[in-house]
Amino acid sequence: MIYRQLLVSILLITIGQSIAMATEEPKFELLEKADAIELRQYPTMVIAEVSLEGNLDEISSKGFRLIADYIFGNNKAKSGASEKISMTASVTVESPSEKIAMTAPVTVQQKHGNWRMYFVMPAKYSLESLPVPNNSQVMLRVIPARNVAVITFSGLADESKTEKKTKELLAWMDTKHLKPTSNPELARYNPPWTLPFFRRNEVMVEYENPV
Repeated sequence: MIYRQLLVSILLITIGQSIAMATEEPKFELLEKADAIELRQYPTMVIAEVSLEGNLDEISSKGFRLIADYIFGNNKAKSGASEKISMTASVTVESPSEKIAMTAPVTVQQKHGNWRMYFVMPAKYSLESLPVPNNSQVMLRVIPARNVAVITFSGLADESKTEKKTKELLAWMDTKHLKPTSNPELARYNPPWTLPFFRRNEVMVEYENPV
């Protein structure tokens, strides 16, 4: 019995790592690195997003299902048929908090409010070439090129840990005199069956490009 459980665990780990390795991630230019914190410059990207109300756990499950439904074929391509779109990493959630002041850190998670979850679309697509979602809750949008501060961490990205890592990131940004210009975003890179210590999570905050 123990051997069987161990075998299943190893299989799930292997599948999860294989998916993570095979999944396209948005490309970026690394500007600076300090332990778990990085400054990155992302190019323009196209996303599929939903806006939901609830707490982090509720919207994570519902939002994932809605966008996954779109990329798995609940859409209308230019040909008139449906089209499957490759899954990308990460799955990103933006907090409904107000814009963050320069003197942050602040608490960014709320029990209720409008959250935004999005998937970055594969680089081969433009806004014009993507299939149109059949579900009106799924919206397609372009995110302009931006500079982002990122802190990476493993384990379960629950509200408490996400809040802690957000405070760490904002405190570091303050020492660098980097002004946040967006709400914090939580990015998850692994399938839900991945064991916690193999998971990669990131809190991301856009900042004003220093002159």
